[in-house]
Amino acid sequence: MAHWLVKSEPSTYSWDQLQKDKQTTWDGVRNYAARNHLKSMKKGEEVFFYHSNEGTEIVGIAKVGKEFFQDPTSDEEAWVAVELKPVRKLKKTVSLETIKKDKRLAEMALVRLGRLSVQPVTDKEWEIVLEMAGEK
Repeated sequence: MAHWLVKSEPSTYSWDQLQKDKQTTWDGVRNYAARNHLKSMKKGEEVFFYHSNEGTEIVGIAKVGKEFFQDPTSDEEAWVAVELKPVRKLKKTVSLETIKKDKRLAEMALVRLGRLSVQPVTDKEWEIVLEMAGEK
């Protein structure tokens, strides 16, 4: 199973809001690379939820509840969305600064492709971040 990371500014849509809502449609993505990642997501795959701009940290784990479908915020067929459901808040958030300091994560998309809002996470990266979060 693949792993992913999605970004949202907490003032736009926060982890706490996802937990309150119990699920959300991850829509409004208008970057082709990020869109392709949405298309690759499979039901049940786990996703790091990252607060961008304010906080810049991984705060929780969600899962894909529904695979890609037409983005309801666009009439263009090119754009898709997925449904995400919260799994759990991390015991300890993992900041971008902490991730950048760990040489094992130098190739992580979050470090290399900072602006990409939906990105893959390798199994190794997933395990390292979980370890940093006190989950292992």
